[in-house]
Amino acid sequence: MDLPSRPRCRMIIIGAGISGIAMACQLRRNYNLEDYCIYDRQMGIGGAWWANTYPGCAVDVPGFSYTFSFAPHPDFTKVFPSQSEILAYLTSVATEYGVDRHFTGGIEWTGAIWQEKTQTWTLTLQDIRTGSSFTQECQILISAVGGVVNPHDITIPGAETFKGQIIHTARWRHDVDLTNKHVAVIGNGASAVQLVPAIVNKAKFITQFMRTPHHIVEATNRDIPPTWRAIFRHIPILLYLLRLLMLLYMEHTFFKFKITPRGKHARKASEQASREYVQSTAPKQYWDLLIPSYEFGCKRRIFDRNYLTTLSQAHNLHLTNDPITHITSNSILTRSGAEVPVDVILLATGFALTQYNTPIYGRSGKTRTQHWDQYGHKATFKTVAMHGFPNFFYLLGPNSGRLYTSTVQIIER
Repeated sequence: MDLPSRPRCRMIIIGAGISGIAMACQLRRNYNLEDYCIYDRQMGIGGAWWANTYPGCAVDVPGFSYTFSFAPHPDFTKVFPSQSEILAYLTSVATEYGVDRHFTGGIEWTGAIWQEKTQTWTLTLQDIRTGSSFTQECQILISAVGGVVNPHDITIPGAETFKGQIIHTARWRHDVDLTNKHVAVIGNGASAVQLVPAIVNKAKFITQFMRTPHHIVEATNRDIPPTWRAIFRHIPILLYLLRLLMLLYMEHTFFKFKITPRGKHARKASEQASREYVQSTAPKQYWDLLIPSYEFGCKRRIFDRNYLTTLSQAHNLHLTNDPITHITSNSILTRSGAEVPVDVILLATGFALTQYNTPIYGRSGKTRTQHWDQYGHKATFKTVAMHGFPNFFYLLGPNSGRLYTSTVQIIER
């Protein structure tokens, strides 16, 4: 049965996070193009910053470097702004450039087929609220689908029998009260180290379960005084220069990740600095859990503002790497035989990287997965384009991730 169709659009952007907003703004700034549609599965503009609202959520690079080059922001109140400040910034930029007029939320992209005869893409989309599907044609298709979209599901045996709430940080429920509850936090990555300090004073007791340690780097989150914010507003060139200097510094650190004698020496120095920070801040009983044995740069660094301090000061927090084997109706069982009473389970377990799973059929009739299978890897031109998929472009495409700089800079490039 043929699906209902919507009017053809010259360009369709899938994703209304930082990538999608940047693309839409540049269409207006550089080409005065208004004939585009932008869809997102979330109901609002902002992508991951709209979806992630867990306590303590914040950006882990300096906020001035997490802005678009064409829209600097003088009003961040912290060096590392909170989720609410980042979302407010993105919303204001989207409004300024009219992105909100082209946006439709609650729409899931389910597929695309290249039509050789008309030289267009036919997209299949689904309204999440009603479950109804429709098609729409466009000349140019932009995938601004990020990697932090689909949270990892819990796969621990017995999870379905748990009588309390199981909540992923990316699907936070503000109606759940953690006051005087026994809370289990599963994970020790970027979201976990933000979450735990933010809830430790509410919960009766927190048990945090971890697997692999990360290199932890100190990142003091200083206030930005109103005086400086006023200066940035009235002398915007200072804000541009500050952003530029931050990005240049981040670019300079790239040499750490090169397989060279200089890079190896720098990694060793970073490992030592991380180790000394942990040993000077965290309780000695946790040093072996927190200090990795692998080389600096093999996994994402953790920028710590107050997690290790919380480990030292909180009497209702315990960190363990005892593997979870089973979940009962009201507890967690571990490999050592321990049983931990739990009222709420919080998952800080990251995301399944599924941004390339949507079936897209190119000129040859093959999906992009089949296309990549020919080469044995995700082959793209400068991470943005693919042979055989005309007028289809990625933002933050395969192999575009960076460990050392701001994601916003990568997107704008």
